Amino acid sequence: MKWEKLGLIWTPAGDLPWAQTHATLPAAQAIDWHRWWVYVGSRDANGKTRVARVTLDTEGLPQQLPTVSHVDPEPVLSLGEPGTFDDSGVMPSWLVSTEDELRLYYVGWNVIGTVPYRLSIGVAVSKDGGQTFKRYSQGPLVNLNTREPFFATSPCVHREGDIWRMWYVSCTGWKFINNCWEPAYHVKYAESADGFDWNLTGISCVDAGEGTAIARPCVFRTENRYRMIYPLRATVDYRTKKEGAYRLGYAESGDGVRWERMDDRVGIERSESGWDSEMMAYCWVQQHASETYLLYNGNGFGRSGFGIARLTAWE
Repeated sequence: MKWEKLGLIWTPAGDLPWAQTHATLPAAQAIDWHRWWVYVGSRDANGKTRVARVTLDTEGLPQQLPTVSHVDPEPVLSLGEPGTFDDSGVMPSWLVSTEDELRLYYVGWNVIGTVPYRLSIGVAVSKDGGQTFKRYSQGPLVNLNTREPFFATSPCVHREGDIWRMWYVSCTGWKFINNCWEPAYHVKYAESADGFDWNLTGISCVDAGEGTAIARPCVFRTENRYRMIYPLRATVDYRTKKEGAYRLGYAESGDGVRWERMDDRVGIERSESGWDSEMMAYCWVQQHASETYLLYNGNGFGRSGFGIARLTAWE
């Protein structure tokens, strides 16, 4: 693949108390032929994340960068009740439309007493096309269990006929590095009959290998191939050294279960300077007219906002 970077779109202005910084994990929903809603995770002054939403005017694509025409004054999804799996933060991960509802699969943050946090998978459901969302339950869809003893999070979900498929981030353990607990993780696969009750197969479809962590997968199909773009980083010094920070990788599959990593074919790299020069992470592929676009985060795990690139060649 080969991508052309179009530029930075949005970062919070700091005028909303619940959205002071960050626009992490962008997920897009086309609401008509020239507008998208983009859901992101934005943080308050205490570092707690809620789901924010901006409206983009995309009429000028691909010649002109999309512009933000509206920022929702209230979060689409706020913190869970005290003691629940998402009482410390919620971040968007994936959107799925069905015949009568829109589902927002999300990351739930929970602060615990040993390692810094625990992550789980939740879902909120909209019956009005995305105007409002309600949690499916106060409990998570996927939490700690016999197959996932550390955490499971950041799902990418697709419905294929009667089968729901999920590629998600599975933590393989924590290590105490440079006076801080750091997680390692890779991508596993699950299936469901309804998108709520998941069978965790235990299949590691994209293995990170020693010293590397692979985060939220973005899976899409072209003809008879599954394609996945994901952020990968080192497990050591990834916050302080560019060579270890998040960059984008790529894999292909014929069945969505067995994947071949082809990181050198992702076709996009960190810039020499600017908002995405230190880091690239957390992407979303969006089709618009005859073009394919990539929304992604840059420096600081989304602190510098989210931007967009256009696909110019598949190979």
